[in-house]
Amino acid sequence: MSPIPVPPNLQTVVSNALAEDIGSGDLTAGLVPAASRATATVTAREACVVCGTPYFNEAMRQVDQETRVTWHVSEGALVAAQTKLCTITGMARALLTTERVAINFLQTLSATATVTRRHVDAVAGTRAKVVDTRKTIPGLRLAQKYAVRVGGGANHRIGLFDGILIKENHIMAAGGIAPALAAARAQARGGTMIQIEVETLAQLEAAIAAGANLILLDNFTPERMAEAVRLTAGRAELEASGGINLDTIRTYAQTGVDRISVGTLTKDIKAIDLSMRFQAG
Repeated sequence: MSPIPVPPNLQTVVSNALAEDIGSGDLTAGLVPAASRATATVTAREACVVCGTPYFNEAMRQVDQETRVTWHVSEGALVAAQTKLCTITGMARALLTTERVAINFLQTLSATATVTRRHVDAVAGTRAKVVDTRKTIPGLRLAQKYAVRVGGGANHRIGLFDGILIKENHIMAAGGIAPALAAARAQARGGTMIQIEVETLAQLEAAIAAGANLILLDNFTPERMAEAVRLTAGRAELEASGGINLDTIRTYAQTGVDRISVGTLTKDIKAIDLSMRFQAG
């Protein structure tokens, strides 16, 4: 599998995080002699999918270009608790100053990748793809969407600018499903995703009749979703959404839907427990 491209704003996101933390200077690191060198290791204290190594590397580089990071695992690797992830060598002050920001990226993105992998594994053997949402940590959208891909999931639209998702209020304001879809096609640029949300089987049939090719089934029960798949008969791509979690996702996947969007991948994560420790001597 080819490497997943890192987001183009990586350097800016890391720079902003460092500026937020360091400000006018690291007062505590100044207690360490300027000439001191150090070696440190980062260890995963729990099982996880490792994600965020480019962000970790970039944080170290921006603080001191001479810092060297040697990774013992690859991006996207599933590791056990107590696995040594990397070794860092460089000036002690630089390592101390960068530690928290670098670990923050690694623990957060590994959390998203880990949760995504669990959901992807849960639907294995079905046709359903696990996709993310816009329910992301402010400032980290591209980073978290990258982590979803590292975890084996797929991305929905990045934001409001690169795809059209017609929801209940859009439909009402536009005068109905058919007028809303017509307006979307009129303003969409070539290749722009157009998706419409439906809440009933009658709305589903209306959307298909109006030529929708990507339909979001909002808060359908698994039984009603299976009926929706039968009624659609391949005429449109169907996405399940609304309160689906790790306990229920396989049931929804087994209905035959094409995609399942899960906000939990990015909004309800618990940071992976990581530790960075200096080595004696």
